[in-house]
Amino acid sequence: MVDATVAVVDRGTLRTDVNHIIENFSVGTATEPNPDTMMGEGPVYNLVIDHPEATVLWDTGSHPEAGDGHWPTALYDAFEHYDADEHALPDALDEAGYALDGIDAVVQTHLHLDHAGGLHNFAGTDVPIYVHEDELKYAYYSTETDEGSTAYVRGDFDHDLNWEIVHRERTELFADLELLHLPGHTPGLLGTRLDLDGFGTALFTGDEAYTRANFHDEQPMGGALMWSKRDWFDSLQFLKDLQRRTDAAVFCGHDGDDVARMREELP
Repeated sequence: MVDATVAVVDRGTLRTDVNHIIENFSVGTATEPNPDTMMGEGPVYNLVIDHPEATVLWDTGSHPEAGDGHWPTALYDAFEHYDADEHALPDALDEAGYALDGIDAVVQTHLHLDHAGGLHNFAGTDVPIYVHEDELKYAYYSTETDEGSTAYVRGDFDHDLNWEIVHRERTELFADLELLHLPGHTPGLLGTRLDLDGFGTALFTGDEAYTRANFHDEQPMGGALMWSKRDWFDSLQFLKDLQRRTDAAVFCGHDGDDVARMREELP
């Protein structure tokens, strides 16, 4: 166990059709051919893990100009981060008691547009940006071809960055801080295990589980948010087994209740 602290960095709120978050949440039937659409909101957040070996920023959130042309119009229409401009990374870090120049390392769970939009703040610096090999390849593949996923914006990650490529399925980054390869939502998604002194094990799922329904009820996300459902399910079972063996507290990627729990429970 490590004597570390975890601070939640508020990056605003994203709004989308719940069918993106939970597969077949609202489905037409013979008796109800035109079900009402339900829009759901979820927090966008980063973490600062203040570890004895390094001050680690976990994800970099949305670009502050997401709604002003940085995101393609169709994507912003589907995943509206309506207050991204009010929560730019430098300001959000300041509100959490940290500063950009105090960050020693960045863990980029994946490179989707609501997670990698603050990377430009580290361009031209020697701050290591940890990302899985499969993720970096897929992000460029997606933005440079007509294949892959539309949820990547090249302007988020195509910078002069000090990439540190993660290759393994499990990588101990620092003492009691481990990166976990969780393919499914994307090919190179990284979750994080942190063994905290006085608390126990915390598992940060990232977007392997957008909300608790994805994790606890094993309800997959909608097709637009799923690179491979089979890989997603295998990653979920790996996480659930790890939770059972370590009695870990699990925190999902965009769940408001879990953000509240992190603020209240984590050191």
